[in-house]
Amino acid sequence: MISKNEIKLIKSLSTKKNRFKELLFIVEGEKMVDELLSSNYKIKKIYGRKEWFENNFSKLDLIDFQKISSDELCRISNFKNPNDVLALVEMFSNELDYSSLTGTTLILDSINDPGNLGTIIRTCDWFNVRNVICSKDTVDVYNNKTIQSTMGSIFRVNIYYFELTEFFVSINNKPQTYAATLDGKNLKNIKNKKDNFLIIGSESHGISDDLMKFVDEKVKIENVSASGESLNAAIATAIILYQLS
Repeated sequence: MISKNEIKLIKSLSTKKNRFKELLFIVEGEKMVDELLSSNYKIKKIYGRKEWFENNFSKLDLIDFQKISSDELCRISNFKNPNDVLALVEMFSNELDYSSLTGTTLILDSINDPGNLGTIIRTCDWFNVRNVICSKDTVDVYNNKTIQSTMGSIFRVNIYYFELTEFFVSINNKPQTYAATLDGKNLKNIKNKKDNFLIIGSESHGISDDLMKFVDEKVKIENVSASGESLNAAIATAIILYQLS
């Protein structure tokens, strides 16, 4: 039986403050936990129904596992309809290796929606973008909605948080830096450099003026219909990464 203290701890991780206090986050669902088990993340404990354990015990090795009932899973889950298994995972603390910033590095300025961030990370995984640099005020990557929206890509894409102006100042040999704007050059007409930075801003405020001074070229996705005001940040990121790839 799961203890009251464990339930309290797990429920507390729904807030950013407690996630960073405990340095833990939650991963839920069969697909997500399966991806987790193949990653380098350290798992503190897995809680699952008997059926899940019987199908996956060979993957658990020395991982602490506790069988719980459907009712107990409902008590700790963030889902309305819990999906067999929940894992407590330690936050991955890795220092940015600047020499690893090859290919396209995505830079996110003030992305506030957790679903958008999760979808962007999933898109980066598809286009083999391995590093994402986020502004300090971008939504927490360990937010439950963000984690779920990545569909497992969180375990393959490196996410870092920086004061972005300080990040750019710290780069010795800055690669070609693109900014997605509404007044840029047609994306189809740019000559892509092998190594590059791509800055995506929030839908409501765009890219901050402080960052624009580091930009070499502004790019835009041509509006074919000439009616819509802008694209969702995640959709825009996908289109631009496709072109850059």
